[in-house]
Amino acid sequence: MVDREERQRLILALIIREYVDTAQPIGSQYLVERYDLGVSSATVRNTLGDLTEMGYLRQPHTSAGRVPTEEGYRFFVRQLMGHADLPSPVKRTITHQFYQAGHDVERWMRLAASILAHQSQAASLVTAPMPESAQFKHLELIATHGRQVLMVLVLAGGDVRQQMLALAEPVAQDQLSATAILINQHCQNLDLKGINALNVQFDALAQDALKLIREEMGRVGASLTGEVYHDGLSNVLSEPEFVESESARKALRVIEERSLLEDLLERTVLTNGVEGVQVLIGGEGTWEELRDCSVVLARYGVPGHTTGALGVLGPIRMAYGRTISTVRFVSSLLSELVAERMAE
Repeated sequence: MVDREERQRLILALIIREYVDTAQPIGSQYLVERYDLGVSSATVRNTLGDLTEMGYLRQPHTSAGRVPTEEGYRFFVRQLMGHADLPSPVKRTITHQFYQAGHDVERWMRLAASILAHQSQAASLVTAPMPESAQFKHLELIATHGRQVLMVLVLAGGDVRQQMLALAEPVAQDQLSATAILINQHCQNLDLKGINALNVQFDALAQDALKLIREEMGRVGASLTGEVYHDGLSNVLSEPEFVESESARKALRVIEERSLLEDLLERTVLTNGVEGVQVLIGGEGTWEELRDCSVVLARYGVPGHTTGALGVLGPIRMAYGRTISTVRFVSSLLSELVAERMAE
């Protein structure tokens, strides 16, 4: 340990590792005794002083050890951590659990939330996969009673929308079926813009159906996130730094309240074309509610077609290696499953 910079990097990594496990300030003597660093306690103390001046550590009390700062964690995640990966047995177990769930998307979402919360010991969120823009796939018009017709609209990605269509007068099922076939022929694989640009003379029945189709596809396009699944909220509330504190409850509002969550996802993984895992530490000066937390986020799905988001929220004192590797692996696995489902 001759190189001063290397010593600084090592000591910072060890401080973060120990603080994540203990939530207690770490002193120089403790590090020397635990890790056999080959240097004196005074040398380590000087290094702690250097790291404090650099803004990577702070000293809660004069006689106490040091704890990482937000900048310390950021430097660790970006420069020191390297590529963390889940152990192979854990990957196999998670993969087996997903394939046992069959083709049930809701089970995938609940399972993903459960796995993320368990592996990270933090709170998880998973949004259901949504088409990046609604794309027409298939239409059925079904006579019910009187002038009421059930419209079943299937969008690319498997999203099924049902609406009741009230007609001016009753229409026989064979005419309804013929109208659906006509619309299917002209609208196959079109998005809302393509349907609006159609230059076809449709009769009144088809026009009524198309009006409802446009409304449904517009609703899909206006929503970035589908249903949101959570797990592990109690994990965050039980952390030492959040006991009898409002900080965790403020942070959890971000993933529990729709408007706050959509703002977070819009400005990070869903609309910026960002691939891979994003780590937000201490709100990054943007989200005051997350000042005492870190969020690890990733996008999954088939870019350009159907995507969703998943992530973990916990204290800044987070086991970043395990959390990032879990988010990355579950994101990759869900992307494979969504792609397989779209191909069927």
